[in-house]
Amino acid sequence: MSVSIATSAWPTPGSPHTASAWRFARELPAGKGEATALQWLMARHSSFSCAQLVAVYALLSVVALGIGVAFWFAGAPAILPLAGIELLMLGTAFWLCARHAQDAETITLAARELRVERRFGRGVDHAAFRAEWVRVEPEHGDGSLIELSGQGQRMRVGRYLRPELRMALARELRLALRRECARPLTPDASVEPQR
Repeated sequence: MSVSIATSAWPTPGSPHTASAWRFARELPAGKGEATALQWLMARHSSFSCAQLVAVYALLSVVALGIGVAFWFAGAPAILPLAGIELLMLGTAFWLCARHAQDAETITLAARELRVERRFGRGVDHAAFRAEWVRVEPEHGDGSLIELSGQGQRMRVGRYLRPELRMALARELRLALRRECARPLTPDASVEPQR
């Protein structure tokens, strides 16, 4: 019997290549003398970018109009207007998809302030909460959206997460808020959040 010893492909626990302690958040680089900020970014998953949608639409337009013109010359003039209606409906559907391709929710925790930005279509909602006062709870049950509330404001987040992951996000947000509140106050952290 022989024994072979090989080095592990997995990083050691103290190495710089270990994964972050956060499942959903990423740590943002901090400035000199500042604590590290955390950011959660939840975005809609899109199969195509806006440029790809335009390219696909242009290709389909050329094909549909080519077929319509071919039928026009073959003696069936009704096909060309139908191809135009088809392209109009397809263009409307692509426009609606492109309009919501950049929908996202961004939560940033820095300097004892939790900032939430929600983009939906052309609208953008903002809210700022003091870390000491914000409450993180499910809206209705375990799979529902997460409601952030405090100081007379409410914001629901988690639209772009699977329902079974929303409770894990809520736990992570609570943990990050507890850690942020446990940090000693810096001179800049005592300032009220901007609205």
